[in-house]
Amino acid sequence: MTTGLLLLHAFPLDADMWDDQVAGLTEFPVVAVNLPGFGGAAPVTGAPSTWMDQAADHANAALAGTGIDRVVVCGLSMGGYVALAYWRRHRARVAGLALANTKATPDDAEAKQRRRDLATRLRSEGHGFLVESPPPLLSDAAPAEVRERVQTLIRRQSAEAIATASLAMAERADSVPDLAGIDVPTLIITSSADTLIPPEASKPMAEQVPGAHLEVIEGAGHLSNLERPQEFNRLLAEHLARCGVEGNETATRGHGAV
Repeated sequence: MTTGLLLLHAFPLDADMWDDQVAGLTEFPVVAVNLPGFGGAAPVTGAPSTWMDQAADHANAALAGTGIDRVVVCGLSMGGYVALAYWRRHRARVAGLALANTKATPDDAEAKQRRRDLATRLRSEGHGFLVESPPPLLSDAAPAEVRERVQTLIRRQSAEAIATASLAMAERADSVPDLAGIDVPTLIITSSADTLIPPEASKPMAEQVPGAHLEVIEGAGHLSNLERPQEFNRLLAEHLARCGVEGNETATRGHGAV
Protein backbone atom coordinates (compact mmCIF):
# COMPACT_ATOMS: atom_id res chain seq x y z
CA MET A 1 0.00 0.00 0.00
CA THR A 2 1.42 3.38 -1.07
CA THR A 3 0.78 6.55 0.89
CA GLY A 4 1.36 9.91 -0.78
CA LEU A 5 0.90 13.64 -0.34
CA LEU A 6 -2.18 15.33 -1.84
CA LEU A 7 -1.79 19.12 -2.23
CA LEU A 8 -4.85 21.39 -2.43
CA HIS A 9 -4.29 24.98 -3.49
CA ALA A 10 -5.40 28.37 -2.22
CA PHE A 11 -7.82 30.92 -3.71
CA PRO A 12 -7.56 32.34 -6.36
CA LEU A 13 -4.54 30.35 -7.63
CA ASP A 14 -4.02 26.86 -9.02
CA ALA A 15 -1.88 23.79 -8.41
CA ASP A 16 1.26 25.51 -9.69
CA MET A 17 1.46 27.37 -6.38
CA TRP A 18 2.87 24.07 -5.10
CA ASP A 19 5.80 23.95 -7.55
CA ASP A 20 8.36 24.43 -4.76
CA GLN A 21 6.83 21.56 -2.82
CA VAL A 22 6.60 19.21 -5.82
CA ALA A 23 10.23 20.02 -6.64
CA GLY A 24 11.48 19.94 -3.08
CA LEU A 25 9.82 16.75 -1.81
CA THR A 26 10.92 14.50 -4.65
CA GLU A 27 11.42 11.46 -2.44
CA PHE A 28 7.69 11.33 -1.63
CA PRO A 29 4.73 10.47 -3.88
CA VAL A 30 3.04 13.85 -4.50
CA VAL A 31 -0.10 14.84 -6.37
CA ALA A 32 -0.99 18.56 -6.66
CA VAL A 33 -4.54 19.04 -7.91
CA ASN A 34 -6.21 21.90 -9.75
CA LEU A 35 -9.53 22.34 -7.99
CA PRO A 36 -12.70 22.68 -10.12
CA GLY A 37 -12.49 25.53 -12.63
CA PHE A 38 -8.87 26.38 -11.82
CA GLY A 39 -5.77 25.68 -13.89
CA GLY A 40 -7.70 24.07 -16.71
CA ALA A 41 -9.75 21.72 -14.53
CA ALA A 42 -13.38 21.29 -15.48
CA PRO A 43 -15.85 23.32 -13.41
CA VAL A 44 -18.59 21.69 -11.39
CA THR A 45 -22.25 22.60 -11.24
CA GLY A 46 -24.67 22.80 -8.36
CA ALA A 47 -25.33 25.03 -5.38
CA PRO A 48 -22.32 26.89 -3.93
CA SER A 49 -22.83 24.97 -0.68
CA THR A 50 -21.92 21.73 -2.50
CA TRP A 51 -18.71 23.01 -4.11
CA MET A 52 -16.33 21.99 -1.30
CA ASP A 53 -17.69 18.44 -1.32
CA GLN A 54 -17.46 18.27 -5.11
CA ALA A 55 -13.92 19.64 -4.96
CA ALA A 56 -13.00 16.94 -2.44
CA ASP A 57 -14.40 14.26 -4.74
CA HIS A 58 -12.56 15.85 -7.68
CA ALA A 59 -9.29 15.68 -5.73
CA ASN A 60 -9.93 12.07 -4.85
CA ALA A 61 -10.53 11.25 -8.51
CA ALA A 62 -7.12 12.77 -9.33
CA LEU A 63 -5.48 9.87 -7.50
CA ALA A 64 -6.72 7.34 -10.04
CA GLY A 65 -3.85 5.70 -11.86
CA THR A 66 -1.17 7.09 -9.53
CA GLY A 67 -0.77 3.92 -7.48
CA ILE A 68 -1.42 5.95 -4.32
CA ASP A 69 -3.83 4.21 -1.93
CA ARG A 70 -3.84 6.59 1.04
CA VAL A 71 -2.91 10.25 1.35
CA VAL A 72 -1.69 12.90 3.71
CA VAL A 73 -3.95 15.75 2.61
CA CYS A 74 -2.34 19.21 2.73
CA GLY A 75 -4.60 22.17 2.02
CA LEU A 76 -3.73 25.85 2.29
CA SER A 77 -6.49 28.44 2.86
CA MET A 78 -9.36 27.41 0.54
CA GLY A 79 -7.48 24.15 0.08
CA GLY A 80 -7.80 23.64 3.81
CA TYR A 81 -11.58 23.91 3.55
CA VAL A 82 -11.47 21.26 0.82
CA ALA A 83 -9.14 19.11 2.95
CA LEU A 84 -11.69 19.10 5.76
CA ALA A 85 -14.41 18.14 3.27
CA TYR A 86 -12.09 15.37 2.02
CA TRP A 87 -11.80 14.10 5.59
CA ARG A 88 -15.58 13.95 5.89
CA ARG A 89 -16.10 12.20 2.55
CA HIS A 90 -13.03 9.99 2.10
CA ARG A 91 -11.65 9.46 5.59
CA ALA A 92 -10.74 5.81 4.99
CA ARG A 93 -8.15 7.09 2.53
CA VAL A 94 -6.68 9.74 4.87
CA ALA A 95 -3.40 8.89 6.60
CA GLY A 96 -2.86 12.43 7.89
CA LEU A 97 -3.84 16.07 7.51
CA ALA A 98 -1.83 19.27 7.10
CA LEU A 99 -3.98 22.38 7.41
CA ALA A 100 -2.06 25.52 6.48
CA ASN A 101 -3.18 29.13 6.87
CA THR A 102 -6.78 28.05 7.14
CA LYS A 103 -9.56 27.70 9.69
CA ALA A 104 -12.47 25.43 10.53
CA THR A 105 -15.03 28.09 11.31
CA PRO A 106 -17.48 29.40 8.69
CA ASP A 107 -17.62 33.02 7.56
CA ASP A 108 -19.63 35.52 9.53
CA ALA A 109 -22.35 37.56 7.81
CA GLU A 110 -20.01 40.40 6.80
CA ALA A 111 -17.41 38.07 5.30
CA LYS A 112 -20.10 36.18 3.38
CA GLN A 113 -21.33 39.43 1.89
CA ARG A 114 -17.82 40.48 0.87
CA ARG A 115 -17.40 37.19 -0.98
CA ARG A 116 -20.76 37.64 -2.72
CA ASP A 117 -19.88 41.20 -3.68
CA LEU A 118 -16.56 39.99 -5.10
CA ALA A 119 -18.32 37.35 -7.19
CA THR A 120 -20.74 39.96 -8.55
CA ARG A 121 -17.89 42.28 -9.50
CA LEU A 122 -15.91 39.49 -11.14
CA ARG A 123 -18.88 38.53 -13.27
CA SER A 124 -19.53 42.09 -14.34
CA GLU A 125 -15.95 43.39 -14.80
CA GLY A 126 -13.72 40.36 -15.25
CA HIS A 127 -10.77 39.69 -12.97
CA GLY A 128 -8.30 42.35 -14.12
CA PHE A 129 -8.83 44.37 -10.96
CA LEU A 130 -7.93 41.33 -8.86
CA VAL A 131 -4.76 40.71 -10.84
CA GLU A 132 -3.64 44.31 -10.45
CA SER A 133 -4.60 44.55 -6.80
CA PRO A 134 -4.68 41.06 -5.25
CA PRO A 135 -5.88 40.48 -1.70
CA PRO A 136 -3.12 40.53 0.96
CA LEU A 137 -1.85 37.05 0.20
CA LEU A 138 1.76 37.94 1.01
CA SER A 139 3.60 39.76 3.75
CA ASP A 140 4.93 43.28 3.21
CA ALA A 141 8.43 41.78 3.01
CA ALA A 142 7.66 39.32 0.20
CA PRO A 143 10.12 39.60 -2.72
CA ALA A 144 8.97 41.20 -5.97
CA GLU A 145 9.37 37.93 -7.87
CA VAL A 146 6.98 36.17 -5.50
CA ARG A 147 4.42 38.95 -5.97
CA GLU A 148 4.76 38.64 -9.74
CA ARG A 149 4.33 34.89 -9.50
CA VAL A 150 1.09 35.31 -7.55
CA GLN A 151 -0.23 37.82 -10.08
CA THR A 152 0.62 35.46 -12.93
CA LEU A 153 -1.25 32.63 -11.25
CA ILE A 154 -4.32 34.81 -10.70
CA ARG A 155 -4.22 36.19 -14.25
CA ARG A 156 -4.50 32.79 -15.88
CA GLN A 157 -7.64 31.78 -13.98
CA SER A 158 -11.07 32.61 -15.33
CA ALA A 159 -13.21 35.24 -13.64
CA GLU A 160 -16.05 32.73 -13.48
CA ALA A 161 -13.95 30.13 -11.65
CA ILE A 162 -12.85 32.71 -9.08
CA ALA A 163 -16.43 33.97 -8.65
CA THR A 164 -17.76 30.44 -8.18
CA ALA A 165 -15.13 29.62 -5.57
CA SER A 166 -15.80 32.89 -3.76
CA LEU A 167 -19.47 31.98 -3.41
CA ALA A 168 -18.52 28.46 -2.36
CA MET A 169 -16.35 29.79 0.46
CA ALA A 170 -19.21 32.01 1.61
CA GLU A 171 -21.49 28.97 1.84
CA ARG A 172 -19.00 26.41 3.18
CA ALA A 173 -19.92 24.19 6.09
CA ASP A 174 -18.82 24.72 9.66
CA SER A 175 -16.02 22.17 10.15
CA VAL A 176 -15.51 22.78 13.88
CA PRO A 177 -17.74 19.83 14.88
CA ASP A 178 -15.45 17.52 12.87
CA LEU A 179 -12.23 18.45 14.63
CA ALA A 180 -12.60 16.36 17.79
CA GLY A 181 -13.15 13.25 15.69
CA ILE A 182 -9.99 13.57 13.59
CA ASP A 183 -7.89 10.55 14.54
CA VAL A 184 -4.97 10.84 12.13
CA PRO A 185 -1.73 12.81 12.65
CA THR A 186 -2.53 16.46 11.98
CA LEU A 187 -0.22 19.40 11.34
CA ILE A 188 -1.51 22.95 11.72
CA ILE A 189 0.64 25.59 10.01
CA THR A 190 0.11 29.30 10.43
CA SER A 191 2.35 32.30 9.87
CA SER A 192 2.95 35.41 11.92
CA ALA A 193 2.35 37.94 9.10
CA ASP A 194 -0.85 36.34 7.76
CA THR A 195 -3.50 39.07 7.86
CA LEU A 196 -6.18 37.10 5.99
CA ILE A 197 -6.33 34.15 8.39
CA PRO A 198 -4.15 35.28 11.29
CA PRO A 199 -2.61 32.82 13.74
CA GLU A 200 -5.36 33.38 16.29
CA ALA A 201 -7.86 32.00 13.75
CA SER A 202 -5.78 28.90 12.94
CA LYS A 203 -4.36 28.01 16.34
CA PRO A 204 -7.67 26.88 17.91
CA MET A 205 -7.70 23.91 15.54
CA ALA A 206 -4.55 22.62 17.20
CA GLU A 207 -6.39 22.61 20.51
CA GLN A 208 -9.47 20.86 19.10
CA VAL A 209 -7.83 18.14 17.00
CA PRO A 210 -6.49 15.44 19.34
CA GLY A 211 -2.69 15.39 19.29
CA ALA A 212 -2.37 18.03 16.58
CA HIS A 213 1.06 19.55 15.98
CA LEU A 214 1.17 23.36 15.64
CA GLU A 215 3.88 25.27 13.76
CA VAL A 216 4.15 29.04 13.21
CA ILE A 217 6.27 30.27 10.29
CA GLU A 218 7.70 33.61 11.34
CA GLY A 219 7.51 36.54 8.96
CA ALA A 220 5.48 34.84 6.22
CA GLY A 221 2.11 36.00 4.98
CA HIS A 222 -0.93 33.98 3.96
CA LEU A 223 0.81 31.98 1.23
CA SER A 224 3.42 30.62 3.59
CA ASN A 225 4.52 27.89 1.17
CA LEU A 226 5.52 30.53 -1.40
CA GLU A 227 7.28 32.90 0.98
CA ARG A 228 9.09 30.26 3.03
CA PRO A 229 9.23 27.19 0.78
CA GLN A 230 12.20 25.55 2.46
CA GLU A 231 10.68 25.83 5.94
CA PHE A 232 7.29 24.73 4.66
CA ASN A 233 8.88 21.70 2.97
CA ARG A 234 10.77 20.80 6.13
CA LEU A 235 7.55 20.87 8.15
CA LEU A 236 5.77 18.74 5.56
CA ALA A 237 8.62 16.21 5.38
CA GLU A 238 8.65 15.87 9.17
CA HIS A 239 4.89 15.42 9.18
CA LEU A 240 4.99 12.83 6.42
CA ALA A 241 7.44 10.87 8.58
CA ARG A 242 5.04 11.12 11.54
CA CYS A 243 2.34 9.74 9.24
CA GLY A 244 4.54 6.81 8.27
CA VAL A 245 5.15 7.91 4.69
CA GLU A 246 8.40 6.50 3.40
CA GLY A 247 10.42 8.38 0.81
CA ASN A 248 12.02 6.74 -2.21
CA GLU A 249 13.82 7.78 -5.38
CA THR A 250 11.05 6.61 -7.73
CA ALA A 251 8.16 8.43 -6.09
CA THR A 252 5.02 9.22 -8.09
CA ARG A 253 4.76 12.80 -9.33
CA GLY A 254 1.43 14.28 -10.31
CA HIS A 255 0.45 17.83 -11.17
CA GLY A 256 -2.49 19.40 -12.91
CA ALA A 257 -6.12 19.07 -13.83
CA VAL A 258 -8.27 15.98 -14.00
